Amino acid sequence: MSLQKRLETENIKLSSMFYSRVNDYTEHLMRWNKIHNLTGAKTVKEIENNIYDAVYALKFLPDIKNAIDIGTGAGFPGMILAFALPETHFTLVEPLQKRTSFLQFIVGSLKLSNVTIETKKIEDVKPTKIDLITSRAVTDTKLLMKLSHEFIQKDTLLLFYKGTSVKEEIDESQDYKIFERDNRRYLLIKSK
Repeated sequence: MSLQKRLETENIKLSSMFYSRVNDYTEHLMRWNKIHNLTGAKTVKEIENNIYDAVYALKFLPDIKNAIDIGTGAGFPGMILAFALPETHFTLVEPLQKRTSFLQFIVGSLKLSNVTIETKKIEDVKPTKIDLITSRAVTDTKLLMKLSHEFIQKDTLLLFYKGTSVKEEIDESQDYKIFERDNRRYLLIKSK
């Protein structure tokens, strides 16, 4: 089943511009990955699975003005969410130069005006008011909360893409929801 059909089956409707950008992104990532080993996703199907995983969160995310993605790697989920939400500004934070070079190339080649790339660790990024903080496969929830604390204000949402053992990482005093899909757990925390 095509990526578009899979997303539409989940009632996630995205623009033709989204699919055009995803196609271009996938082609570029396949080329760059052969030389620079940017991600473990080596086939089109694996990349599409990561894209699907990233935008599945649109099922439960409210409107947001700006977001920051910690440890974005080759752009999952931050770059993909930026394709899906062109009115939302995304800051993609990734310390590895080879990955941010790829991300800068994507921003330039797709003429994205809603994405900023930071070749830094999150601790070295100047804090600003953020509506949404995302992260996938970086570290445990407690450390992610600590690393991003300068960006967290009242009503900031934190969306962490986790595995099946996410409940072991949760502070029960937090305002959170877990959305489940296969082996993925989307942990959505609302700051107080």
